[in-house]
Amino acid sequence: MKNKQRIAILGGGPGGLFMFKRLVESGRTDITIDIFEKKQRLGAGMPYSAEGANDEHITNVSGNEIPSLVTPLADWIKTAPKDTLNKFHMDAGRFNEYKVLPRLLFGQYLTAQFDVLQKQAKEAGIEFTVHYKSEVTDIIDYPAQEVTYVEIGRKDRFEFDKVIICTGHNWPVKHERTVPNYFDSPYPPVKLALKLNHPVAIKGSSLTAVDAIRTLARHNGIFDKDKNGRLFYKLAEDSQNFKMVLHTRNGMLPAVRFHLEDSHLSNDKLLTREEIAAHIAGNNGFLSLDYIFENDFKAIFRNKDPEFYQQIKDMRVEEFVDSMMELRERLDAFQLLKAEYAEAEKSIRRRESVYWKEMLGVLSFALNYPAKHLSAEDMQRLQKSLIPLISIVIAYIPQSSSEELMALHQAGVLDLIQVGEDSSVTAEEKGGATYHYSDETGQNQSVYFNTFVDCVGQPHLSFEEFPFKGLISKDTVSPARLKFRSADEGRKAMADGKNVLLDIDGAYYLNVPGITINDNFQVVDRYGAFNNRVYIMAVPYIGGYNPDYSGLDFCEEASATIAKTLLPLNESSTAA
Repeated sequence: MKNKQRIAILGGGPGGLFMFKRLVESGRTDITIDIFEKKQRLGAGMPYSAEGANDEHITNVSGNEIPSLVTPLADWIKTAPKDTLNKFHMDAGRFNEYKVLPRLLFGQYLTAQFDVLQKQAKEAGIEFTVHYKSEVTDIIDYPAQEVTYVEIGRKDRFEFDKVIICTGHNWPVKHERTVPNYFDSPYPPVKLALKLNHPVAIKGSSLTAVDAIRTLARHNGIFDKDKNGRLFYKLAEDSQNFKMVLHTRNGMLPAVRFHLEDSHLSNDKLLTREEIAAHIAGNNGFLSLDYIFENDFKAIFRNKDPEFYQQIKDMRVEEFVDSMMELRERLDAFQLLKAEYAEAEKSIRRRESVYWKEMLGVLSFALNYPAKHLSAEDMQRLQKSLIPLISIVIAYIPQSSSEELMALHQAGVLDLIQVGEDSSVTAEEKGGATYHYSDETGQNQSVYFNTFVDCVGQPHLSFEEFPFKGLISKDTVSPARLKFRSADEGRKAMADGKNVLLDIDGAYYLNVPGITINDNFQVVDRYGAFNNRVYIMAVPYIGGYNPDYSGLDFCEEASATIAKTLLPLNESSTAA
């Protein structure tokens, strides 16, 4: 029998879980799988473990919206330990799959699913090894020998035929360890268990900011309900000067979670991969943003919501975004939160979607994979107009978080300031930070805060921040870039100070975050050749080509694509 194909999964969080599931489902016994996890636990990753959540943190998806694993969540809840359920005030008999969950409880579910998959692998005769407390410190690829080495803890080396990078989130530390009360991210949240008696600056208003708010609020006061069942907040006696001030570029809060008609953000009316490929082939190798917007968004409303279709049918992307943003910009952020909360409550009660918002989520998901084929001009349009709207609308802030934000604002403990695009933050040696921005009247402001928390969410990391230097030094990976369709536009962007490169072929390219990958998530070298040994689905390092962070949906889709390439069906005993 020929030697088994040696496959490494680097990272045992949700991405590693879905990848392992695909390999186990393949039924292939001619492979060996090694999983390297830097912690002592599989499945939960950063978001669903103590690294990313406390008891008060909740998912922004409900049970019915989670991609299929092995055991449905509703069935697993019935088998969960009673003390676990009690801790999270859960009654297995009354579990509602349409409600969000505590993140730590969901993490236990993911860990349990990894355990079930390991049992299935053993029963199927698939050889695998789990390496706990094994941090990947480098990866080196040797094309001549057709092998890739994985370095663990800067000392041990393992040899593989295929390597899949699933290392998940990465929050770079810039000032946190040297500047007191300056936090580069709110994770792990235990560090924000602070008793404070002064205002706190929070950068951003994403779900990451909501995590920080939920933790800080609980350590400086209490939430309770009045006689009408409405939530209110009361400051602790020794935190009377505590306050949280959100600083956002656009002055907006995320939209509130509503009922999704299709809980997995797919749609049978979407363009197929074949249709997209044919369009790219007939469009000088570029994917047109307008083509995707027309077919994967506007066209879907023709029959589903004819009235809305009539409103938007002649709009380009920019006009649609301006129209949707106009109301958000006109209303006070907390006023809008209140209105959207009422709209979302009705949507959930009636199980009726807020359809345009749902389809915006579908569009974002559909656009994510082929985005690497956009021209530089279209990527700039996407980043300037559509991405800001998408990031607000599909954040899906849960109801209980919305109630807390409203209660905190009502109590005078939570405010929001619009700081614009050119705002900046200076870390102060004495601790905290100074926020510099122009206010609504155009006056320059510099406001000092004793405590500062950066909550802009997972950044798209640059090529230089890619952690596996062996892949960089041997040119196995290359910086992600997109070609300008028009040389004039490229020259103009370069003159405007954009990160533009003039190549030896005379073409202009826009440098975008992260590394170059192909449609199969294989890394691409600086000569444009893909590598059939090294795959990556770690989103912080492929953000230039995959601009949408879709969480578990991304893990499910990317793992399926990788599995099909890694284990072609004609070699497999059963389909993955």
